[in-house]
Parts: sequence; structure tokens; C-alpha cells
Amino acid sequence: MKEKVGAPFRLREQASFCTRLLALTKRSFVNMHRDIGYYWMRFAVFTACTCVGTVYHQIDNIYNSIQTRCNVMMYMTIFLTTMAIGGFPSFVQDIKLFRRERLSGHYGVNEFVISNTVSATPYLAVMIIIPGTVLYYLTGLTRGAGNVAYFVTTLYTCNILVESMMMVIAVVVPDFLMGVIVVGTGVQGMMMLNGGFFHLPSSLPKPVWKYPCYYISLHKYAVQGLYKNEFAGQTFASDQLVMANATITGHQVLEALQVEMWYSKWVNVAILFGMAVVYRMMFFAIVKVAEKLRAKAWGVKCGI
Repeated sequence: MKEKVGAPFRLREQASFCTRLLALTKRSFVNMHRDIGYYWMRFAVFTACTCVGTVYHQIDNIYNSIQTRCNVMMYMTIFLTTMAIGGFPSFVQDIKLFRRERLSGHYGVNEFVISNTVSATPYLAVMIIIPGTVLYYLTGLTRGAGNVAYFVTTLYTCNILVESMMMVIAVVVPDFLMGVIVVGTGVQGMMMLNGGFFHLPSSLPKPVWKYPCYYISLHKYAVQGLYKNEFAGQTFASDQLVMANATITGHQVLEALQVEMWYSKWVNVAILFGMAVVYRMMFFAIVKVAEKLRAKAWGVKCGI
């Protein structure tokens, strides 16, 4: 009896990089939409935060308002960046899922990092642009489309930066309580303290706190950029605390705040964006190295 020979078995080719990236981006986008803890809860909190605009409603353009304007800008920067830790638990779950699927060879580190970045972008934009614009007009900060755009862009870039930093922390310290409360909050607290608002740069102790902590603090570049956006080209009328008919210019305010004036405010945004890219690259490198070490450890275990 003649033996039947079937068609030779051919392994199905693995999907291309673009196909895997699109599929993973779509899945990540849907997961972020369904998980209210990822962005929707923070969006609700940010929207409620616009009540700050009623506390500082339509700030006067007088000498006393200078400190108030600084307080509003620093508060928004601190509040929005600190709330970025709200998505930490959901991202930790994504990391765990990635590690399981990575063992099966479904996709690599490149696809995971790029898809997470792309899918998060529109949510961050909605979460920042709407509350940020409302708050800006309620407080009566310097009017102008360019000023509003810069304010929102800075807050948006700060959130991307902090999320990138929290991604690194999530890989290194995957435990929620340890990662968020101890490491994440501690790092941000150190950056706030050395950002030049609570303590002027010239008053910071030079070892450690000014070099290098002051220059790697995201709040330094965020707040100084917002100061330039708010005070450059402005004048403030005197009140009962200074002599009559006197005015103070925005340039004098910036000098008193020790703002670095030798570069544009948009350079501040570029520096923040560059820091975000560096943190993403650190995240990519750590995950890549961790996966290689895990694969080697698994190979040694199987060999034994």
C-alpha cells in the first residue's frame, strides 16, 4: 500500500515589526481607555483642580500679585507632576503582562516601548489641555494665545517627563508601595525642593543640592520657563507697600527670581522634552538588559 505523503509543513512567518507595533498600540490604547485608573481618574481630578482658578480668580496686575502668580504656576507644576504617579499600578500590570508575553516571543522591547508612548500621547493631551486652559483663564495670568499655548505645552511636557521617570522606577522597583511612596514621591520631592522656588538658586548649598541636583530638577526648567512666559515684557503698578507712582518691570522680577535669561523660554521646553527622551531610553535599556539576563538565567536553569 502506497504511503500518502502530505504537503510539507511550513512554519508560519512571524508578523512584521509594523504589524506587531500597530496591534500592540491598538491594544494598549483600548486598555488605557477601559482602565479608569490609567488616565480618566486623573483627568477628573485635574478638572476638579480648576477650582484653584476660583481661589486665585483674576489676579490683579499690581506689585502684590507677583508672588501670587508664582504660587499659581508652581502649584500647578507640582500638582500635575505628582499626580502622574496615579497611573503607576496600571503600568506595573502592563510590565508584568509584557514579561509573560515576551517569553512566548510575541513581540520585543522596541514594540512595547513605542506602542506605550504612542497610545498614551492623546490621553495626556486631553488630560492637560482642557483643565490647563480653563485654569489659565480663570486665574487671569498674562493673556495671549502664545502664552496659553506655552503654559499648556510646559505642563504637558512635564507630565510626559514624569511618566517616563515613573516607567524607569516601575522596572527597577515593581512593588507599588515601595515604588510610589518611597522612590517615586521621594525623587519628585527632592526635585521640587531644589527647583529654585522654595529656595533661590544662589542660596542652595553647592555640593549635591546645586551641583548636580538643581540642574537635573525638572521643576527648575518648568518654573523658569513659566516665569519667562508670565513676566517678560510686563509691568506691575505700585501699591501701598512701595512708593507711589512706581512700577516694576517683568525683567526686574525675573532678575530677582534669579531666572536664567540668556536663553529662550522654548529652550526650557526643549530641555524638558530631552529629559523625557533620556528617561525613555533608560527604561528601554533597563528592560532590554533585564530580559537578556532573564533569558540567560532561564537557559542555565534548563541546562541544569
